[in-house]
This record gives sequence, C-alpha cells and structure tokens, in this order.
Amino acid sequence: MTFQITIAAPFRHSRKPEMRKNELVYYYALDRKWMSTDEVNLLLKNAEEEGLLIQDNGMFRPNFDISGFVIPIGFKPTSAIFEKKNPSQELIERIAKATSKKDTEVVAEMNKLIKDNFDGNLLPEAAIAIIAKRYKVPFEDKLEELKTSVKKNR
Repeated sequence: MTFQITIAAPFRHSRKPEMRKNELVYYYALDRKWMSTDEVNLLLKNAEEEGLLIQDNGMFRPNFDISGFVIPIGFKPTSAIFEKKNPSQELIERIAKATSKKDTEVVAEMNKLIKDNFDGNLLPEAAIAIIAKRYKVPFEDKLEELKTSVKKNR
C-alpha cells in the first residue's frame, strides 16, 4: 500500500493526470526530499514493471484509481518500497502460517515435490501453487504475479 501511495502522491498533490519524468524526479528528490534521483529512477522502473505506471510519449500516468488514496500528513516512504515483491515467497509464508510449519519446511516440501514427482521438470512457482492447493491455502490472488515471475525469470 505504501508503494501505491508513493506513486499516487505527486499526481494527487499536483492534481495532474500525467507528468513528465523530470517533474516526478523534482517532486520525489527535490521538493519532498524523499529519495535520491537514482532512487526515483528505480521507483519509476519498478512501478512500470508492476503495472502501476504507464509511460506514453514521455508522460507517466498512474494505471490505478488514485482518487481513493489519501496521502497522510507527514507521509514519507520507507526503503521497503524498493524491495521487489516475490510472489513465491509470499505464498511460502502464507502456507507456513496456515500449516504452522517453518518457511524452510515448506521450501523443503516444494523441492521434494519437484524432484520426486516431476523429475526436476517443474518450476518452483508451479510447485508452490500445487502445495498451496494441497493445504487449501488461497493462492488465486497470486496466480498472475507467479505467471509474470516465470516469464521474467526464464
């Protein structure tokens, strides 16, 4: 949520539907002093990769409804916004919590499934989805992210 608030902030504050990159760099790095210019570039790249920002003819615009986001007074994003979300890890944690197992036990089970049942010919993303289904842990909300992860990593 913090990531989306960070993306929405310059558009909400400026009341503009789209902004140029230099306007965004100015907002984040100089006006708000939230991050360096290199971090702004990383933020914009990550936001595009996650589908939160669309760039068209040098103009950036949010790819989600920013009207529902309130920028809290004194808001400042933490470094957590630069961490990539790993859908497999999130699913591993979800399974571990639901089954009262440790993350390492879930990973070991995933590796065993890949090796023993599929002769090493199953991607970890698919294996973790199978394990989630086995334990009746909801995973449907992560399917698109898992598919995207497979495409990026292969």
